[in-house]
Amino acid sequence: MKLGFIGCGVMANAMMGGIIKNGLFKPEDIWGADPVEAGRQKTKEANGINVTADNLEVLKNCDVVFFAIKPQYYASMIDGIKDHVRENQLFISIGAGRTLDYLADAFDHKPVKIVRVMPNTPAQVGEGMAAACPNEYVTDEEAQLALKILRGFGKAELMPENLFDVVTGVSGSGPAYVCMFIEAMADAAVLGGMQRATAYEFAEQTVYGTAKMLMETGLHPGVLKDMVSSPAGTTIAAVRTLEEMGLRTAVIEGVQACTEKSIEMQSAK
Repeated sequence: MKLGFIGCGVMANAMMGGIIKNGLFKPEDIWGADPVEAGRQKTKEANGINVTADNLEVLKNCDVVFFAIKPQYYASMIDGIKDHVRENQLFISIGAGRTLDYLADAFDHKPVKIVRVMPNTPAQVGEGMAAACPNEYVTDEEAQLALKILRGFGKAELMPENLFDVVTGVSGSGPAYVCMFIEAMADAAVLGGMQRATAYEFAEQTVYGTAKMLMETGLHPGVLKDMVSSPAGTTIAAVRTLEEMGLRTAVIEGVQACTEKSIEMQSAK
């Protein structure tokens, strides 16, 4: 089986790197197409894959193909490949806002197998979170294959497409909220006298370690929070202040605003 990428940008290279590192595909079994020579060369140097300027060469050589280009280029890209799709080829689309209905229209409603995916930027370090939704032509086995590939650079779950706006709110845009929280923690540490670089190290490791602990132990976040909060102690004093300042409400409202904006942008297309 051969794997292809139409587009060799940052996200595509991150996905390739994770897939190769985890042994899902060998570099010689991966093809990448990009119109920019510098992008092709950088990809070949980084991942050792086959590169080309021709999208059709990727289609000719590959069984599974990622659409890893900016959404505004989808129409012209699909117009150039839609008459060359083979019956059993599987396509994985990561273009934001490019729904299964949009893709069906772009392919003139041909029976093309497509899995729509909403990834996030931590895929660049092999810790992404992706939602995947197959269209009606994708078999259960093919959907599981797509998940296996996606899990080469993080975690992935099947999700109904009507929840993709919520996925955008919680994980697609979520790294920005986490970065704001880390910045705030570091600012507080600097206010207390810590050097800036050290403050970021402490804040980042605390967020990373806490998330890893929750995932590996299966503990509910509230349980871990209670474990850290000793009676009349420092942590519960901080928790009280964060509750007074509306931390939970601010986060909920932010995620909701993101979700609503995603819905609005979909409707405007």
